[in-house]
Amino acid sequence: MSIDVIIAEAVARAVKALYGIEADAASIVPQATRKEFEGNLTVVVFPWVKAARKSPEAVGKEIGDWLTDNEPAVNRYNVVKGFLNIVIEPTYFTSMLRHIDGTPDFGMTKATPESELYMVEYSSPNTNKPLHLGHVRNNLLGFSLSRILKACGYNVVKTNIVNDRGIHICKSMLAWKKWGEGITPEKAGKKGDHLIGNFYVLFDKHYKAELKELTARYVADGLNEEEAQKKAEATSPLMLEARDMLRRWEQKDPEIRGLWEMMNEWVYAGFDETYKRMGVDFDKIYYESNTYLEGKDKVLAGLDKGIMYRKEDGSVWADLTDAGLDHKLLLRSDGTSVYMTQDIGTAKLRYQDYPIDKMIYVVGNEQNYHFQVLSLLLDRLGFKWGKDLVHFSYGMVELPEGKMKSREGTVVDADDLMDEMIQGARDVAAERGRGDMSAEESEEIARIVGLGALKYFLLKVDPRKNMTFNPKESIDFNGNTGPFIQYTYARIRSVLRKAAEAGYKAEGYDMVAPNDKEISLIQHLADFPGTVKEAGRTYSPALIANYVYDLVKEYNQFYHDYSILNENDAAVRSLRLALSHAVAEVVKNGMWMLGIEVPERM
Repeated sequence: MSIDVIIAEAVARAVKALYGIEADAASIVPQATRKEFEGNLTVVVFPWVKAARKSPEAVGKEIGDWLTDNEPAVNRYNVVKGFLNIVIEPTYFTSMLRHIDGTPDFGMTKATPESELYMVEYSSPNTNKPLHLGHVRNNLLGFSLSRILKACGYNVVKTNIVNDRGIHICKSMLAWKKWGEGITPEKAGKKGDHLIGNFYVLFDKHYKAELKELTARYVADGLNEEEAQKKAEATSPLMLEARDMLRRWEQKDPEIRGLWEMMNEWVYAGFDETYKRMGVDFDKIYYESNTYLEGKDKVLAGLDKGIMYRKEDGSVWADLTDAGLDHKLLLRSDGTSVYMTQDIGTAKLRYQDYPIDKMIYVVGNEQNYHFQVLSLLLDRLGFKWGKDLVHFSYGMVELPEGKMKSREGTVVDADDLMDEMIQGARDVAAERGRGDMSAEESEEIARIVGLGALKYFLLKVDPRKNMTFNPKESIDFNGNTGPFIQYTYARIRSVLRKAAEAGYKAEGYDMVAPNDKEISLIQHLADFPGTVKEAGRTYSPALIANYVYDLVKEYNQFYHDYSILNENDAAVRSLRLALSHAVAEVVKNGMWMLGIEVPERM
């Protein structure tokens, strides 16, 4: 139990004994004492002044006296107006450290079969292009959130829905058919997702040229520019051919389905390679080519029940105006489904597969309205968790150079980005020297540091905010970066190895009174379980990232100010070794929740 909880519960007992007031310990929140006053924790006594019919100073003194007489953790106190400043018994922090250091996976709760089941969906790639920087943030947020929820004691299922059907897929297929000349990933020497992405860009290039030519022709025929553009879009042979390909796909045309299966397999192989390298995975992968028909069935069932309605052109809609929204298209007039229909089908299959208690969709904030609608529709269609689904809406990520566009081929490819980050780590290592490391170990550390820099930089920012990713800043070994944290961890592991070589053990420090800096570190460690719970409650990996940074920053100050291995007092040295080990374990656990590895040495 943390010292904050102990003091809160003791204060609740005090006001009950002194004034007969039933105070909820959860509502009593001790704060760190301001530096200009003596104390470790401060409790505000104003809430009980009226009932006690005494001055704030008198109430503070009476509660302080009761605590010193009845709570062993309290050494002494002072009162400043209505603020009770409490000095904790120094050796209490020693026993707290022993508990922290002696608790495996401190701060993490193990799930039981009876624990709630959280399903987290992330990634959601399209099979017409490789993963890019936006996908990287999505994957890292989803994977980290899954680990944080697992650390909070929930059962977690990680899922992915692959967008493997639709007009965008047909664009790549059509481009390959027209201009591919039978090329394969093996012949091209490229990953399959990269190859197919090139054809998506190629389609857009030809389509724009075609629109330009058609628009000019219609203008020459007497239409104004706007009318000419609209007619060009409506009559574009390329787009008409792509739409025809989509209809043939839905009709299960053998030729189109065969082409689709071949090209998708190329892309899946490329995705798997990228996911593995990024260090993320999934427990279950769904494919829209399987779920869209389920969605159609659900929508048609809703139509029969009067939940949806059909227009004269045959399209099916949902009227959501009673909820302050608009009318939502679910099936086009030609019977083809939209994304919403596919999401309904995916939800149906997931609910059949798992007893979901909470469904979390990790999707960018440009889809906020989509998930408002999906939540309403799922609820109306009878999914018990529909109304309570969570859209983990995160902000967009850009580079210093600005936004990225898939159709124009200006995206930052995930594989290229990881290459760049690892190369950046290699460059830093070359400047610093490899020491006694082998080339293989040095390369492995470059991988760990490079990917750690990328992941930490993307996760340390409040996920709901838009952000700019700067590769050069992320690889810095100073400041709030992954490499700074990894370096501190490696430094601690080095100290612990040297201590073991010297025969020093972290024992026999029970009666040592820690100094102020050591107490501050122990208190910071004790905050870890609460930080994990809060990160799980608010779905924020940034809380974990910044907690770990603050912890290592404070440890580095301690390391700078106090000797560890050269401390002459064996008991004090043991306490500092235990403190160092506890910090390293919490750093490792925190970074694990972010999906970041920490090297034993750097």
